[in-house]
Amino acid sequence: MQPCVVKNDTILSINDKTIDEIFNVNVKAVFLMTQEFVKRSNGYGRVINLSTDSAQIFAGQIAYGASKSAVEALSRSIEMEVGKLGITVNTVAQGPTQTGWIDKDLEKSVLPLIPTGKLIQPQDIADVILFLASQQAAQVTGQVIKVSGGHAL
Repeated sequence: MQPCVVKNDTILSINDKTIDEIFNVNVKAVFLMTQEFVKRSNGYGRVINLSTDSAQIFAGQIAYGASKSAVEALSRSIEMEVGKLGITVNTVAQGPTQTGWIDKDLEKSVLPLIPTGKLIQPQDIADVILFLASQQAAQVTGQVIKVSGGHAL
């Protein structure tokens, strides 16, 4: 499945089909998967959703940014309902991550925007997810944790 991200999705160019596709993948799926997880949990669980560090302002990809902002709000709201069940709900918001799609030109333009001066690596995100899934994070809940090297602060 291809990621549901549309380049140049602006207020003037976006259409309802694209909005539906993006929100179905990024928000509705989170609702339904979390609902099923909560039904099956037995007094313990970890829900870890994914967002983007640019969720609050993502010009040029407004539907994608809005959908990720919705995931962040949804995660906090769900936590308020399921915390008493022993379930934590957090969101990891990654910055520009080198998964193979960032070419040298894009890297050159984005690096000055990252205070640490390095692209995020998948392992950086995995490390935070591993922590959030652990017992050490039992009291970390309802949070959006940016793994971004300081990008989009």
